[in-house]
Amino acid sequence: MSDDRLVGIVLVSHSATVAAAVAELAQGLVGGGPHVPVAPAGGTEGGGLGTSSELVVAAAASVDRGAGVAVLTDLGSAVLTVKALLAEGDELPDDTRLVDAPFVEGAVAAVVTAATGADLDAVAAAAAEAYSYRKA
Repeated sequence: MSDDRLVGIVLVSHSATVAAAVAELAQGLVGGGPHVPVAPAGGTEGGGLGTSSELVVAAAASVDRGAGVAVLTDLGSAVLTVKALLAEGDELPDDTRLVDAPFVEGAVAAVVTAATGADLDAVAAAAAEAYSYRKA
């Protein structure tokens, strides 16, 4: 399957390093499957800790293939930034969704599911389901 109709994934973190590392981990675990469009949107434009609506908008545009964009966030202002952008309604691609999921496990589940060609609903559900992953 080509990546032209895969759901895109945006990972919004307060840290550019964390967002990039989680993107790399999630894509690496897909293995030899299709290349899922994933973009980190971490930190501020100046490289500091925080969140940037401009970086989120650019990341979402870069992964949009027309099948929807799932946005996962780490905490606090990352969530608020994405919610504000969604409320404005004109800066993010159509069918962009904030997914309530754990950041690392949810990102992996979202990317692996998107690689199967699943739709946005299935990608969001797989990411949210990661809340139930038990470690002990």
